[in-house]
Amino acid sequence: MGKLTEIRWHGRGGQGAKTASQLLAEAASAAGMYVQGFPEYGPERMGAPVLAFNRLSDGPITLHCHVTEPDVIMVLDPSLIGRSVTAGLTDHAVVIVNTGKTPGEIRGQMGVTGGKIYTVDASRIAVETIGRDIPNTPLMGALIKVTAVVPYEQFMTIMHQQLEDKFKAKPSVIQGNLEAIERAYREVRGE
Repeated sequence: MGKLTEIRWHGRGGQGAKTASQLLAEAASAAGMYVQGFPEYGPERMGAPVLAFNRLSDGPITLHCHVTEPDVIMVLDPSLIGRSVTAGLTDHAVVIVNTGKTPGEIRGQMGVTGGKIYTVDASRIAVETIGRDIPNTPLMGALIKVTAVVPYEQFMTIMHQQLEDKFKAKPSVIQGNLEAIERAYREVRGE
């Protein structure tokens, strides 16, 4: 197995954690990487906690289990902090949280000393660009900025194509999502 990046997404039903993990897997695959992207559901209802996972590698992936010590933790809903969000957090891990708070405030709220903390107000960006509080695509922009798992320009080209395939008849949705990714890429801040 080559260089492996493991990502765990924490969200609630309807926020797009599963969709984000699938879009990221498709984008990384189109960029020539080996990928896995899969969700884990509790009760399948709007607002219920949801986990989704990614593995991205430059070589074949031989693991077939949940991500227990992620390199990156994505938090779509900050109300989930304090639950299992920090499980498996290592000193080299990156945590990206959808919030208007500073990385220092989130570090204190999480009660952790290790890892790197980044924040971006993905909900605000989503409302302003897409018209709905679905923070998944803005958070992918923050992820690409912080980790560079896929080069930004290549990622944007792939996302444009994916969004066109999915929303052919809705150009405003395509443009809104691309703008959301770009804004979060620019606005993410870290500690």
